[in-house]
Amino acid sequence: MVEVLADVGGSPGKDCKGFCKYCYFRNVKEVPPFGCKYCFPFQKGCDYCTRGVREQYSGFKPLEMVMAEITNSIMFTPNIEKITISGGGDVSCYPQLKELVSYLSQFGIPIHLGYTSGKGFDGPEDADFFIEHNVTEVTFTVFSADPKKRKEYMNDKHPEESLEALKKFCKHCKVYAASVLVPGVNDGDDLINTCDTLKKWGVKGVLLMRFANSEEQGLILQNGPIIKGVVPHTVEQFESIVKDIASKYSFRVAGTPLGDPKFGSPFAIRNDPKKLLKLPKVTKEATIISGSIAGPLIADIFAKLGSSVNVVPVKKEIACLMTISDLRGINLKEVKETVILPGRAFLFDKEAEEILCSDGVDRLVRRGPDRLTADGEMTIGMKKSDVIKFEVEAFTELIELINAIGLPPKD
Repeated sequence: MVEVLADVGGSPGKDCKGFCKYCYFRNVKEVPPFGCKYCFPFQKGCDYCTRGVREQYSGFKPLEMVMAEITNSIMFTPNIEKITISGGGDVSCYPQLKELVSYLSQFGIPIHLGYTSGKGFDGPEDADFFIEHNVTEVTFTVFSADPKKRKEYMNDKHPEESLEALKKFCKHCKVYAASVLVPGVNDGDDLINTCDTLKKWGVKGVLLMRFANSEEQGLILQNGPIIKGVVPHTVEQFESIVKDIASKYSFRVAGTPLGDPKFGSPFAIRNDPKKLLKLPKVTKEATIISGSIAGPLIADIFAKLGSSVNVVPVKKEIACLMTISDLRGINLKEVKETVILPGRAFLFDKEAEEILCSDGVDRLVRRGPDRLTADGEMTIGMKKSDVIKFEVEAFTELIELINAIGLPPKD
């Protein structure tokens, strides 16, 4: 799908009427630069891995700037199917959202309100305005259908009005309701009640998101635990919840980091032998460094391809949130002479090479594709054919890289 983004800017906590209790960006500390793929080879640290990773922006953009940017994008992008309004803050809190939507509606292109909690709406009647001005899709953080829980955990001063706005959107738009599952708060019976309510209202899909509370789970900004005393669901428990909810309701259900029961993703290609045959033959060997969740799944794919590629997972669950400390825990005896790192990992290339060659072996270290699969945040609005196509293209790129820089398999 061809879409363009209207980025309204904004920062978590400041431009969303206050942090949610479970927000990833709560209590963020000033941390040294991580390093990333955008850094210059001679300098560790750039805007992305210092300021960008903390989403520390100056606030919402002026309306004139957003309108100019989106107009330029529309002029130079053919066959646009959707305009998504999004930003670092809560879209509903953008003070000139109505003016922006009114302007965009003139183009006759369906409008998607990206992640919003509804905390910025003055009342449910706001939903009527957006529906009348060509908003056809909304991604709405519901957390719970219980107003008291929304008020406590989302810092929502008017939870009843927010839920009424969601109800109206569900009736007239394609709505994907998102919920970060905090154990003992909005899982169990409360999750069933929320899903029953959303089903009655006509929601298109529900995205379940696993709460993270430690560095291993992805809190790399020295801000964990976010909620003291709360032990998040294990990956296995969370996946089981996602599958259970998907089996009980007719609307689409997906989870992040795992998974999409309808499509079998992430890495849906694992279960499609015909699509695996579309991948290039692996002629060289290499080691892929990945996270603890994706690692075994990627290893399964390369095993089915009959390759000499091995996968070494680190303790960090999400590969894209890997930092240099994760590499220090790797057993280098398991690492071949060619190493592929996650494309988006927060690693300074020179520093990563030093650690991966610290046993005296001169290894060639390179970054792979940014993504090898689409997680639940993406797949919930995709077709299975598009998910598979995404993975075929990503693994083709990865295999071609391995074949270009790897060494022949040892007998």
